[in-house]
Amino acid sequence: MTQLTATGKAQAAPAARRGPRRSRRALVLNLLAVVVGLLVWTALATIGVQGLPNPLEVAGRAAELIGDGTLVTDALASLRRVLIGFLLGTLLAIPVGFLMGWYATARGLLEPYVQFFRTIPPLAIIPLAIVLMGIDERPKIFVIFLAAFLSSVVSTFQGVVDVDRTLINAARVLGASDRTIFLRVVVPASTPFILVGMRVGLGAAWGTLVAAELIAAQEGLGFRMQQAQLYYDLSTIFVGLITIGVLGLLMDRLLLLAERRLTNWQERR
Repeated sequence: MTQLTATGKAQAAPAARRGPRRSRRALVLNLLAVVVGLLVWTALATIGVQGLPNPLEVAGRAAELIGDGTLVTDALASLRRVLIGFLLGTLLAIPVGFLMGWYATARGLLEPYVQFFRTIPPLAIIPLAIVLMGIDERPKIFVIFLAAFLSSVVSTFQGVVDVDRTLINAARVLGASDRTIFLRVVVPASTPFILVGMRVGLGAAWGTLVAAELIAAQEGLGFRMQQAQLYYDLSTIFVGLITIGVLGLLMDRLLLLAERRLTNWQERR
């Protein structure tokens, strides 16, 4: 027994060492990608691509917008809308996805509506949202909510459907109730799908933001970019794009960290 334990520890040690090494390598590659991207951007601006500002011009404009508080105000307004819409969409998508995956009756009743609305871009709902909800924050948040919900619900549903039937049957043979099977087998096995759906939903939420802020917004990154477009202010547009990308990337990294902690039982490459 002692020998087996020692063997297990010996096998686990190299795996533990590979984790930090793999993370450092990924970080180096990420930084290299950023540097290469900046060099390519600078080269394109130098050779005279029409209207393209160089990184230094964009950085200078970002400093101006940060200095007068505009960028912080816009970023917080957009972040608030995305977070509210994303969280509401995800909180509804998870139980709906579980219902569709676990109960055939719920699947038959709900799936036609889910699949129908998935074919309609959330942006196409904007005119209807304005008519029904007015021009305050509600229609902006609603279209973001819809984008996040439709992305997450399908992943959750698919995660429940794809649970290995052998695990469920084994639990039944051992006398587990449906409630126990659902909580101890289905939910853990579906978690990777749910988290992937959340990451896709987060991307859809940020992707819908600019159009959502067309609805009589007075602040927000999308609003600022649309105003800059009127004056052909490409530097401000680039600042808005980069800010959205950075905020979206940070939120995605947090979800990825949660995924690794909640699914550490999975074998990873």
